Amino acid sequence: MDTSTSDDDGESANHIYYNYVYGYRIPVLIIVYLVACTKPVQEGKLKTKPILKASNDKKEIVQVTAPVKKKKKKIYLTFDDGPNKGTRNVLDIVKDENIPVTFFIVGEHVFASVNQNNTWDSLQMAKQIEICNHSYTHAWHNKFEKFYESPDSVVSDFQRAQDSLDLKNNIVRTPGRNAWRIDSLQFTDLKKSKAAVDSLQKAGFIVMGWDLEWHYDHKELTVKNSADDLLKQIDSVFNNKRTKSPEHLVLLAHDQVYGKTKDSAELRQLIQKLKLKEEYELSIATNYPGASN
Repeated sequence: MDTSTSDDDGESANHIYYNYVYGYRIPVLIIVYLVACTKPVQEGKLKTKPILKASNDKKEIVQVTAPVKKKKKKIYLTFDDGPNKGTRNVLDIVKDENIPVTFFIVGEHVFASVNQNNTWDSLQMAKQIEICNHSYTHAWHNKFEKFYESPDSVVSDFQRAQDSLDLKNNIVRTPGRNAWRIDSLQFTDLKKSKAAVDSLQKAGFIVMGWDLEWHYDHKELTVKNSADDLLKQIDSVFNNKRTKSPEHLVLLAHDQVYGKTKDSAELRQLIQKLKLKEEYELSIATNYPGASN
């Protein structure tokens, strides 16, 4: 049998080889390229790009932005009448919970006893604590009506506290009166006290009142409502827009109420629950709108 290959047979074999190698080369390369392009992106390396949107046969770039962070409502925890028997408990709780608060101090109380003077020293050394003026004699030892009849005497009493305590800001709170003098914010709860409060502002003091008070029994020195009840009141005041400055709430409490374990526990609960509410932020008096020196 003749096993030789003719020239025609050779050309046929070459044609088959050419078709196999070159005829299928381009489709194979395309497939390899597509596989490489569709390889899954490793986790953590995916990059975002602007979104292309078809509009009238043109490509429109749609910018994707992150959601705007909601502004928090400010709460100013303020404590009046210290230093007294309850001040140390308040300070310990505040330090444990690591929150900013403001103490409105009565000048005469600082020098009334060794314990009160020691508490005063602790207040001055504490971090995140702000100290403000609550007069020197607390309205001549609670003689409110007579005290506010004499504007000059009122200014002198506050100036005495300012000087003797060497206070670093000019924020004051009037004893027994919910009065405000902060920039254009002007409010006096009892009109007979208006002249005296005006005189404080003229003397360079910033007068801060309160939006909500944690009421207490003046004889027993115990809180009248629980931390949960007060938290509901705070929510209600904000929701009904009953604060003097929008989104800012000043809460008044009194040091002497927290000398007992039960009442101190309520204060701690209030602070812990406020810290858990993402819409609220605790702050100090000088951060109140218009109150900085």
